Amino acid sequence: MTKRQNIAEDLSRIADALERLSPKPSQIPAFSYKNGEAKGYLWEGDTKSFTPIKKINYIDLNLLIGIDDQKQKLLNNTKAFAKRLPANNALLWGARGMGKSSLIKSIHNEISKENLEHPLILIEILREDITTLNECLRILKNQDAQFILFCDDLSFEPNDASYKSLKAMLEGGISGRPSNVIFYATSNQRHLLARDQSEYNQKDYIHNNDLSNEKISLSDRFGLWLGFYNCDKAHYDEIIKTYAKDLEIKLDEDELIKRAHLWTIERGSRSGRVARQFIEHLLGELGAK
Repeated sequence: MTKRQNIAEDLSRIADALERLSPKPSQIPAFSYKNGEAKGYLWEGDTKSFTPIKKINYIDLNLLIGIDDQKQKLLNNTKAFAKRLPANNALLWGARGMGKSSLIKSIHNEISKENLEHPLILIEILREDITTLNECLRILKNQDAQFILFCDDLSFEPNDASYKSLKAMLEGGISGRPSNVIFYATSNQRHLLARDQSEYNQKDYIHNNDLSNEKISLSDRFGLWLGFYNCDKAHYDEIIKTYAKDLEIKLDEDELIKRAHLWTIERGSRSGRVARQFIEHLLGELGAK
């Protein structure tokens, strides 16, 4: 065997080894839950793939109490989108633990049970994967399904330029978002871009005004804004009683509310999330007796 043939064989073995080591192209899901596929997925930005979520963690829509206006607006918007009618991207902002992300998941669950012409798929994208948004959209736009792209607890630091990927997708880019994709985000703050006071020059009104406009322009690109506010005592009590009735908790109502209030004192806050945590604690305690 000649030296040239030896080199050729060595190169062939190296090429085969590299091919085995290289990651295989990710498979695009069928996105058709009528055949048993998942209704929800997690977008993996590093591998450009979708991980199926077989069981989405949702609360029954009827158990989300005291947010009737927000519930109806998002429900109507999502129903229109599911039917391929005009609909808005939505920003759910406000107090912690008041049902923002729960509402999105519950509405998806409710509508996806209907006899839809096109599957309604919920896809979660993590905050740190926003920079891969364009690649995700490139895949989704060619699918015969409707997609709710959902990002929980979304916000950007003053020096974080990754928000521009989202900004272009929401409205400003040449292609815009695909017609079969809608973007729902939750945030504790109304304006997703935090303000850095060091950027502002007290003597330069025009510069300051430009900076302010840039900071609020991202939030402005959401057509639907839904505010969630702190939970008062009456609202909290109603949530507790609704959960207790639904789960058939056999406890005197006065005792139930008294214990629920003690729970909030220990936690130092009152919200729908705190109410749910108290109910889970109570169920465990009653079941252990």
